[in-house]
This record gives sequence, structure tokens and C-alpha cells, in this order.
Amino acid sequence: MERNLKNVLVISFGFLLLFTAYSGLQSLQSSLNAEEGLGVASLSVLYAALTLSSMFLPPIIIKKLGCKWTIAVSMCCYVAYSLGNFYASWYTLIPTSMILGLGGAPLWSAKCTYLTIAGTLYAEKAGKSAKDIINQYFGIFFLVFQTSGVWGNLISSLILSQSSNQGEISEEDLECCGAYDCLTDTTNSTGSERPSDSLIYTLLGVYTASGVLAVLLVIIFLDQIKSDQAETEKEKTPFWSTFLATLRHLKDKRQCLLIPLTMYSGFEQAFLSGDFSKSFVTCALGIQYVGYMMICFAGINSLCSLLFGKISQFTGRKLLFALAAVLNTSCIITVLLWKPDPKQLAVFFVIPGLWGMSDAVWQTQTNALYGILFEKNKEAAFANYRLWESVGFVIAFAYSTKLQVYVKASIVLSVLVLSMLTYGAVEYLEAKGSPGTPAATKKENGGPHSQETHM
Repeated sequence: MERNLKNVLVISFGFLLLFTAYSGLQSLQSSLNAEEGLGVASLSVLYAALTLSSMFLPPIIIKKLGCKWTIAVSMCCYVAYSLGNFYASWYTLIPTSMILGLGGAPLWSAKCTYLTIAGTLYAEKAGKSAKDIINQYFGIFFLVFQTSGVWGNLISSLILSQSSNQGEISEEDLECCGAYDCLTDTTNSTGSERPSDSLIYTLLGVYTASGVLAVLLVIIFLDQIKSDQAETEKEKTPFWSTFLATLRHLKDKRQCLLIPLTMYSGFEQAFLSGDFSKSFVTCALGIQYVGYMMICFAGINSLCSLLFGKISQFTGRKLLFALAAVLNTSCIITVLLWKPDPKQLAVFFVIPGLWGMSDAVWQTQTNALYGILFEKNKEAAFANYRLWESVGFVIAFAYSTKLQVYVKASIVLSVLVLSMLTYGAVEYLEAKGSPGTPAATKKENGGPHSQETHM
């Protein structure tokens, strides 16, 4: 096997193993650690730390350790979070959430740098286009990586379905489910009862082992990339200039107008994984169904990401953004009006499925939009993308335990409406200032970045 391809596969399967554990844990936080809102508080802290990490750490860590060891050390931060869940308390989960958040940005930056340099070196040796090889490497990576949400949630559902706490949920208990949930105590006597400690420890043991395997895979099989190119790049773009460029980029009117759309990505993902999973699925069906619900979301999201990337050249981005807005609005209105009923099992999966379709647009097309609009300032633009999406996550998880679901759903809908208005203004400015810029010509810009912010 060609050496560079072997390294791409090692990184891809390392991330698959690592995020199999993380995606499963993230989906369960609001249900598994519901007491005093510990689970969602830990996610809020996690994304706040990620925001700080994105602004400061990646260039420093990569320069000191190199790409391989940055990936390995950052992966250990994710393993620490899994370990923190074994004895979930404010003194264990909050610090390990901070550790994961600080490790998240260097991990993704090192991965991007590694694949980019590996693709460039191979292209030079083979006499091929560097852009084509790099896109091919990122395509392989995301093909493998995006299935992590399926495997992580499948593991949680198979293990938690062994729980002896399952039973018929009474009509009285169901009254506390849905948009008008009982804020003081959303746990009912059957559906939301915490599984036995032995099952939880089994699940966390599998997740921790998966993370440790990811670290070992990278340490043993990943080659250290030739860093001379990385070093010259770092010399050209010192840390403070990169940081200041991120702030200076906010002077661009289009960047400011894209802030609501970028933050909305965080809001909508947080609502599905934090609020819908707890107040609808866990409350009405039981915690063992959360994994199956998230598999539906992740599977459709992955397929649609691929599909929309292909058809955007024919439809243009405006139509896809409109489709996503309509789908998300329909889902939010359904959540506000529908009273969850275990007999209507299909609805519990239709909503995440449609949500997955719309999220595929938000991820791929927003990333592509950034790449197209800010082609000459991509690094600063994508730093802003990570910053504002993380802010969306932080805000949504921060108020999660304080408000009823119908209020949170209304906030998400309001941010969506604002996002579409400001996005329309961006398109207007583009049509007015630089007519005839086709979205399709550079749609590949979305490829390397899509899904990164799922952490």
C-alpha cells in the first residue's frame, strides 16, 4: 500500500474509534447526567474551552509537538472525558470537559495540516495536482469518520437496552414529556430512570477502550510527517498575526452578517442532542432509544452531506439553504405542537431524520460559503466559523436546564429566521458587488472542513 494512503487510513480509523466514543457520550449527556443539569453544563464548558482553544492553541502545539504527537496527545484529552464519566460529578466532569475542549482544536488542526502536507508531498512526487490529491484524502477521511455517530450510538443502544428498568410509561408520566416538559423534574418513573451502574460502567468501559485504541493506533502506525513545510508555513504566519487576523476579519460586513447563520449551527445541533433526546425520546421511550434516534440523524446526515455536495453544482446554494430552512422550521413547529406518544414510534425517528437532512446543508454549504466568499482569508474566516459555532453551542447548553423546551425551541426558530434574513443580505451584497460568482465552481472548499465542528 502506498505509504501516504496508509497514513490517511490510520488517521481516519483513529478518528473513527475516538469519535465512536465521543459521539455516543455526547448524545447521552442530557439523559445520563440529568441531575442538576450536570450533563449539559459539561457540554457548555466543553464548547467554551473549545472556543478558547481554537483562538490560541493549535499553532503553538503543532509547532512544538508536530502533527503526529499533537493528534496523539489531543486524543488523550478525549479519553480523559470518558474516564470522567465513570464517576460523574461537578468535580470530575467539568474539569475533563475543559481538558477535552482544549484538546479539540489542536486535534482537528493537526489532522488538517497532516492531510494537507501528505497530499502535497505525494502530488509533488507523482506529478499530480495537489488540490486533487488533498480533496481525495479528505474524502477518504470523512467517508470513514462520518460513520462514527452510527457506531457510537449503536453501542449505547445495544448495551442500555439490556436495562431491567424498562417498562410501560403511564399517562401521568407522559404529561411531563414534550415541549411543555415539567422543568422541575423531567424524569419519570420508567422511561427516564437511570440504567444500572453495571450497564453504565460497561458502556463507559467500551468507550474508553475505543479511545485508547485510537491513541495506540496513531502512536504505533502513523508516520511523523516531514515538518519542514509546516515550519515554513508557521514562520510565514506567526501566532499573533493569525489571532489578530481572526479579529480583523470581523471588519468584513459579510462576515458579521454570517454570524447568526454560523451560531445557528450550534443552536440546532445542541437542541437535538440535548433537548429533543431528553424531553422527547428518553422521557417517552427510554434512554436506550436515544442511540437509535441519533443513528437515524447521523446516517441521513452523512448520506445527505455527500448528496448535497454533488447536486449543489446544479441547484446552487440558495435553493439548498431554503430547503434546510423549510425542513428545520417544520421540525421545530412539530416539536412545539406534538405531544410525544410511544405508540407513534415513527415520529420519534422522522424528526431526527429530517433534522439530519437540514443539518447536512448547514454543515456542507455554510463551510463552502465561507471558502468561496473569503477565498483570500480562509484561515481567519474558518477561525471565525469555529468561534461563532462554538458560541452557539455554549449559549444553547448554558440555558438548557433553565428553560422549558417550548421556549428553547422558540429561540432556535427565532435564530433561524434571523439567520435567513442575514444570509439573504450576504447574497444580495455578493450579487451587487461581484456578480456571476457561481457557488458550484468552488464547492469543494466545503469538503475538508465539513463536520469538523461536531468535535
